[in-house]
Amino acid sequence: MSDIKAEFLLPTQELRNDIPFFTKVLGMRMDMIYPADDPTVAVFSGHGLRIRVDKAAETTPGHIRILTETPETFADGKRQLTAPNGTTVDILPMHEPLVMPETVHSFVVRRLADQAPWIIGRAGMHYRDLIPDRLGGSIIASHIRIPDGGPVPDMVHYHTVGFQLIFCYKGWVDLVYEDQGEPFRLHAGNCVIQPPQIRHRVLFASENIEVIEIGVPAEHVTTIDHEMDLPNGPADPGREFSGQRFVHHKAEEAIWAPFRVPGYQSRDTTIAEHTANVAGVHVVRRGDNDPGWTRHNSDILFTFVMEGRMVLEGEGRDPYPLAPGDAFVIPPGMRVRYSDPSEDVELLEISLPGVFETING
Repeated sequence: MSDIKAEFLLPTQELRNDIPFFTKVLGMRMDMIYPADDPTVAVFSGHGLRIRVDKAAETTPGHIRILTETPETFADGKRQLTAPNGTTVDILPMHEPLVMPETVHSFVVRRLADQAPWIIGRAGMHYRDLIPDRLGGSIIASHIRIPDGGPVPDMVHYHTVGFQLIFCYKGWVDLVYEDQGEPFRLHAGNCVIQPPQIRHRVLFASENIEVIEIGVPAEHVTTIDHEMDLPNGPADPGREFSGQRFVHHKAEEAIWAPFRVPGYQSRDTTIAEHTANVAGVHVVRRGDNDPGWTRHNSDILFTFVMEGRMVLEGEGRDPYPLAPGDAFVIPPGMRVRYSDPSEDVELLEISLPGVFETING
């Protein structure tokens, strides 16, 4: 196959003034210049760019972004420069910073019967937003489905996040993660957390698979890794990614215990201890006692109804009958009760932080 190169075309008024800017200030290499007696065209390369500066070019000066691990040492620490030909150059950090917005607390109830639209997102997956206001951008909760199943057109990628959970609600999906060994199947009722920047890939899904995905913050960057092949090795299951360890919680290995909400019990996914208490995840079902009133001081408390029925009572609010597919957010300090639970009720609760204070009564 013949060699192919792409160039950005930029104008110039006087090429001799632009040459030292692109070579000395930006540290690029000059690959070509002509004509020799009175140069009007020069080609520069570097930092993943190839730039053609041409006196005959009838185009705008352009805007270049240069990403570096050490912006304070590049171009004498300047963050924005203007070339003699008018091209603007921004010097930016190599990685997009993780911005954690302050939570805007609100009481949210999202019901499947309200028929919120399913949106086609990454890799052809269907997304339903479970927290429309996203609490000021602090969290996104998505109900995701893949109707047809089969191979998933995914690539090795990672997310710049503070916390991310994948809970398999229905069906199963085959996944592979950096340093976690061979691909494995995530079954309904089980979950994984994807620590910050862990490389991973979705491989294969059953028909009508559905998952609940939680991401903090709501807007975060997904980066494709074109270099890494998964699985990689050797496995290092104890590795920490920004202070968090990978978790694959399996329902059949869990222990049920009394839950913080009166009248219920739960299985702890151990995610709080593996994330240094960034977040906690519990699967909740009906217990032996009658449901009671409670309130909490967690920053974010999100719950998804997986099975059965219940009534969400909030002090000063009308009761909300809830069914599978419904979701709700309880703000800190609000007194609530999960009343009239059916025998088969099952809830998924995500809290940030993982451990917080609950007051009953």
